[in-house]
Amino acid sequence: MAFSMSRRRFAGSVGAALGAALLPSPFGASRASAAPARGEIRDRILLDANENPYGPSASALDALGRAGRAAGRYPGALEEELRSKIASHHGVAEDRIVLGCGSSDILRMAGTSFLSPGRSLIAAEPTFEAVLSYAGVTHSETIKVPLTADHRHDLDRMAAACDAQTGLVYVCNPNNPTGTIVGGDPLEAFLAKVPSTATVLVDEAYHHFVENPAYRTAIGMIDRHPNVVVARTFSKIYGMAGLRVGYGVASAAYAATLKGQASWDNVNLAGLSIAIASLKDPELVPKNRRLLNDTRRWLCAQLDRDGRRYIPSETNFVMIHVGGDVAPLIRAFRDQRIQVGRKFPSLSDWLRVSIGTREETASFLTALQRIVPKRAAA
Repeated sequence: MAFSMSRRRFAGSVGAALGAALLPSPFGASRASAAPARGEIRDRILLDANENPYGPSASALDALGRAGRAAGRYPGALEEELRSKIASHHGVAEDRIVLGCGSSDILRMAGTSFLSPGRSLIAAEPTFEAVLSYAGVTHSETIKVPLTADHRHDLDRMAAACDAQTGLVYVCNPNNPTGTIVGGDPLEAFLAKVPSTATVLVDEAYHHFVENPAYRTAIGMIDRHPNVVVARTFSKIYGMAGLRVGYGVASAAYAATLKGQASWDNVNLAGLSIAIASLKDPELVPKNRRLLNDTRRWLCAQLDRDGRRYIPSETNFVMIHVGGDVAPLIRAFRDQRIQVGRKFPSLSDWLRVSIGTREETASFLTALQRIVPKRAAA
């Protein structure tokens, strides 16, 4: 299938890896050009990028202050420390951990490692678009498999689409933008069907929000399926979106392949310091999960009360049915100084809203009731 232009784009890092800076961009408008610059909208409620409004913990911010005194030095020792702590956290060897400038950097490394002309990417539609962007840069074919009627990955059709030319299979779990999950048992059965010559990239950016007992991380599946790469991020539950720290977990051989595509010094001292402190804080993850999941449940209860349709979510965002093209509604929310998620063409009458604080989410709900009357959303 033809490559679909992405609203998100990471052309700088991809271009550095592939020399694409000399070529016309295949992406079209970036996310930054599609919305007001975020530095200019500090007086807005930001519910568009699935960020954590609570930010890093106090202990992590203390670590940032200490790191500032060492800012004149390269952070090699901190890279080693974070890699060691992540490996210990997951019970794997350090040579299986790859650090990145956010998990999007891990997705880039996977794209440039396992995609090329003549190789294909298989992904759900819709899903997070970054890997689709990288497929465009590597001139790979993109095969999009529509979600099921209940907005989940259609694993049977994705497995059937695999062949000898499949380079990468992307599973965003939980999925962005729908917030739905692939259960542990179905995922393991799917991995057994994918050819060993294809790499399965499981993006677990929203892993920490999931409370459904059927869900399992794919990290524990790597020993049985060594063609699996798992991407994680500190952007979401840890509140570090602006600091850009992510990592991948893979077999030692696959990790070495990914590292071959890493930019030099791709993680900074500030991000490393806060990530290390965050992993040491046993209260941070459960506290932020409780705050954001409780607010999501509150919002969904209000939507139920109003008779509005939404996709049940296991993440810090919700997709809400609005009964028509979402694009003018996004502008209407912007006029109310509320920034909401972008349009996903295959779900053009659904609005993605990130979970903010209870007060921010209540303000969104009030605006929703004004902008999208219940009859219009039916």
